[in-house]
Amino acid sequence: IFSDDKTKSSSLQNENKKKNKKKNKCLILHIYFQMNTEFFIAKRITKESKSRFSRPMINIAISAIAISITVMILSISIVNGFKKNIIDKVIGFQSHIQITHFNHGNSYISEKISNSDSLIKSIRNIDQILNIQKFANKTGILKKEDKIHGVIIKGVGENFDFSFFEKNLIKGKTLNFNDSLISNKILVSKKICAKFKLNIGDEINIYFIQNPPRVKKFKISGIYETGLSEMDELIIISDIKNIQKLNDWGANEIGGLEIKVKDFNKVDDVSKKIYETIDYNLNTKNIKEINTQIFDWLKLQDLNVKVIIFLMLIISLVNITTTLLILILERSYLIGLLKSIGANDWSIRKIFLFNSIYIITKGVILGNIFGILILLIQYYFAPFSLDETTYYMSKVPVDINFINILILNIITIVTCWIILIIPSYLIRKITPIKHLQFK
Repeated sequence: IFSDDKTKSSSLQNENKKKNKKKNKCLILHIYFQMNTEFFIAKRITKESKSRFSRPMINIAISAIAISITVMILSISIVNGFKKNIIDKVIGFQSHIQITHFNHGNSYISEKISNSDSLIKSIRNIDQILNIQKFANKTGILKKEDKIHGVIIKGVGENFDFSFFEKNLIKGKTLNFNDSLISNKILVSKKICAKFKLNIGDEINIYFIQNPPRVKKFKISGIYETGLSEMDELIIISDIKNIQKLNDWGANEIGGLEIKVKDFNKVDDVSKKIYETIDYNLNTKNIKEINTQIFDWLKLQDLNVKVIIFLMLIISLVNITTTLLILILERSYLIGLLKSIGANDWSIRKIFLFNSIYIITKGVILGNIFGILILLIQYYFAPFSLDETTYYMSKVPVDINFINILILNIITIVTCWIILIIPSYLIRKITPIKHLQFK
């Protein structure tokens, strides 16, 4: 009992010591900033500069930093939002990874593979696998009266993830599957429906060029619109049994498997692991390899953001450096006076660095307020629209990532502060004899 009491009392003493240390640290910091001579003089300079001609330059510097931060936040958020939107649409049509026959290449026509249980089990054992779904593609010609349009019929099964199409569905409903019956219902894009003046419940013939040629009548169950015109003009979603019947395949023969992973950043690693697992006659391709042009184009957007961030940093640095030089030259008499009473160069430089930190901090805070406010307005109300045929989306997309915003702020503050040490060396050139005779 006595030993328990001793341990409890010692633990309480340790906690009290820690609390007292924290209080003492806070008190020391408070006393430091209150009693610190350089910080005190910097505060006085900031207040007095309201009545001097340097005040407009301070306001310009604050505005430049605020505008730069706002532009950087908007640039990185809009480009990331744009990339995420495009990638989600491409993945919605083709998933993260595809397993096809080795001879398939980039053809729109699927070559059959066996949908074996052992293949599915071996893939499921790999980490990061979210969903596995079967598919088969077949090219066809959609014809109505004198209008003709080439399409790709994508056959899917009961395990297909319709969440992407449900999100982009504007009319009707997605497909329902039956184990024994073949469904003739299809999902068609708004673009195709507009071209052929089709609506929910309408029937249309699709012709298939094969030996012998075949034609099949389908009924429209749902109309979708993704904004990705290259896909919207081509893809029609159907029951995979239609493709199997048209190709004279068995029930266990498919065009390939589509695999979704949990983390998009690990697609390359998962694709390699799957390739090492599957048979010699099969091949894997991830979404980056299937759509190299789209992903190369998206990489260029990252370069644009880097250029914008670099230019905005340069503008901020030029403005804050110019302002600091004006403050130093304007206060040359004060610098001469402080030197005459024994202040060293570094102590005087700290006065103007404190003053600059105030300008930078104020500009950064204002820039964050404006930038995040504009992003929130666009996210919830979308006042800024886009031409969907050109940008694949109807409104400006935003991705509000506070970690990216924090990193931008840190980079701006640290870079500005480091660069400001250079013009502060001008204080070493100021001598008391030359500057005390002029006031």
